[in-house]
Amino acid sequence: MRVLVTGSSGQIGTNLAFRLQQDGHEVFGVDKRQNTWTDEFRYLLQDLAGHYAPFRGGINGVEYPEVDLVVHLAAHAKVHQLVKQPHRALENAVMTFNVLEYARLRKIPIVFSSSREVYGDVHRFDVYEEQVADFAYAESTYSASKIAGEAFIYSYARCYGLPYLVFRFSNVYGRYDNDLARMVRVIPLFIHSMMRGEPITIYGGNDKTLDFTYVDDCVDGIVRGIEALAERRVVNQTINLAYGKGNTLVHCAERIAAELGVEPQMTLAPSLLGEVTHYVADLSKARSLLGYDPKVPLDEGIARSVAWFREHRAAHPEENVLVAADHEGTLGDADPL
Repeated sequence: MRVLVTGSSGQIGTNLAFRLQQDGHEVFGVDKRQNTWTDEFRYLLQDLAGHYAPFRGGINGVEYPEVDLVVHLAAHAKVHQLVKQPHRALENAVMTFNVLEYARLRKIPIVFSSSREVYGDVHRFDVYEEQVADFAYAESTYSASKIAGEAFIYSYARCYGLPYLVFRFSNVYGRYDNDLARMVRVIPLFIHSMMRGEPITIYGGNDKTLDFTYVDDCVDGIVRGIEALAERRVVNQTINLAYGKGNTLVHCAERIAAELGVEPQMTLAPSLLGEVTHYVADLSKARSLLGYDPKVPLDEGIARSVAWFREHRAAHPEENVLVAADHEGTLGDADPL
């Protein structure tokens, strides 16, 4: 199968490309920035946020090839950056529209990366089933951009018969997740800071509970969805993709400190504007429709992440620098994708 992956230079996109190639599929990527991790698959440099982006041009004469399915991961994903710069939320919607037009004109199915942010900060549920999402509870312009993306997907399915799967990701972490100059995510930030003996701030205090998903589990769910959608075994479904268990940010920080063999210097602070403070995914649909069975609990995932981070840092000591406090981004939260 030939798969187009937007956002192919990011953490999920890079891991997904490797997995698809391993499974014998052909991958073509598109991103507005170069992939610093690998050159093992072809990709095109293009910003998809342009109005009615022409899907052509790029770098070294590379053009869009014929593909069988598109996975749309590209998005601005820093919650508080989008709160302060709401035009980026609009760009997320424009990107989704442009990719949908690409899929509609070529009559190919689409996998869309949504987020648990669409549920809002609602504490009525122990676990969150897909049908309980109430789009009136948009906590931030980021969550609004994902709600808008889902609405576009559903409308294209109804109006144009476009087959889709929507995955609602939750706090994906793991390898290729330490580009702190661009995207300050909580787990690599905590690893980075503790390795340097620096204090960390946990926004949301002791009670903030999230569903952290190791990247291999996330990618396995996406691949299962790609294959099921391509074969039309599972079509037009919205599915939570996470680990299915809540962990506090405090526990996360304590596990990172234990792996590093340090004593964490933690300060607790109120949540930042727009943050979700409680979420645990219901995985019933993912299990029943895709046979999804996540394998990596948080403690094991943190051990893997710390080991990978140490190996990467040893090869790139120039990255061992102070990371400025990022109140636009995700110090209190992982990338909500």
